Amino acid sequence: MSNCIIAQSGGPSSVINATVAGIVKANQLNPLYEHVYGGLNGIEGILQERFVDLTNMSDLENRLLQQTPSCALGSCRYKLKRDNEADFQKIISIMDHYQIETMFYIGGNDSMDTVAALSEYTASHQIANHRFVGCPKTVDNDLVETDHCPGFGSAAKFIAATALQCWYDINAYPSSRTEVFILETMGRDAGWLAASACLSNKVDILIVPEEPFNKEHFLNRVKDVIALRSKCFVAVSEGARYIDGTYLSCGEARSELFGHTVLGGAGRALEQMILDAGIASRCKVQDLSIAQRCHATEQSLTDVTESFQLGMSAHMRTADPSFTGRMVGLKRLPTEQYVVSCFDVDAEKVANFVKNFPSQWLLPDYGGISEEARQYMLPLIKGTPEIIYDETGLPAYIKPYYLVR
Repeated sequence: MSNCIIAQSGGPSSVINATVAGIVKANQLNPLYEHVYGGLNGIEGILQERFVDLTNMSDLENRLLQQTPSCALGSCRYKLKRDNEADFQKIISIMDHYQIETMFYIGGNDSMDTVAALSEYTASHQIANHRFVGCPKTVDNDLVETDHCPGFGSAAKFIAATALQCWYDINAYPSSRTEVFILETMGRDAGWLAASACLSNKVDILIVPEEPFNKEHFLNRVKDVIALRSKCFVAVSEGARYIDGTYLSCGEARSELFGHTVLGGAGRALEQMILDAGIASRCKVQDLSIAQRCHATEQSLTDVTESFQLGMSAHMRTADPSFTGRMVGLKRLPTEQYVVSCFDVDAEKVANFVKNFPSQWLLPDYGGISEEARQYMLPLIKGTPEIIYDETGLPAYIKPYYLVR
């Protein structure tokens, strides 16, 4: 019997480990592989042969893994380049050495590109018995083909709840004190996370990358809201940009290893505009930063359940020896009640594409989101799993596997 390996890549989420737990549990129930290895720090760790054996994970460890935030196996930003054949040869050699037939790679569109590239390499070199399967993960919800991405629902729930709580805070003061509150979310190319703040029903102005930013129009909208009720709540995506593509962010943009722009500061840029215009006496900015993707005590039950089931489905599909180069995604069924099923698609159809927030779901004048958008997002934030706490009263998490060695 051959072995398999699971690895994680890209930005973490609060439910990415549930997919790992699902793959492990599926193999315990239906052993397709003798050993289920975890590759530490993604493809980078696999190239360094840094593995951990997950095969005999206990039920308690599996349960705690599902509620543990971030990447328990560690992540990476390593770009597998098609013209670097040495990396491909080394990966195949390592898989042969450990008798690994299948690699499950959990991540975003760059990770799906890794799955596609490895599958293409083995096919073009007629290398048999080496398979590569993608499992989607991204809080940005910007992967094409799949209805939504594991990780988004929990991040959206955290953002919407935070927006609601902050609204109560800023409105505790009398109307004589004018104030603008700005909530900045992640979202380099797509506005899904910023839009989720509107589920609180408290956002007055929404700024996302899909709608070019107009400074004068924005300031006029802030003035109108302030005149109406003295307080104004703004949600903005870090990737908000002008019509020429220039980022609104006041911070100097830089690039990470995948070549993507690292952003931050859109909220501060809006704050400076508002203060310079003298529109309000006070302006506060809350940048949710990494909190929106690692806050796990309020996971969406829908999200963590689907992430686990997706891992089980990915494992099950590899019973077919021809199953490779595919991503397992989520399909929403046309039923009255919210129901999803798992399906699979060529990873190359997902790799390096971006699913934007639909423009038809944006209300005019930065006015928020449509009812259709709300009905799409609301089922994804439903429910909260029962969290196991330790003796100190803090959530119980497994120790990250990259720290155990």
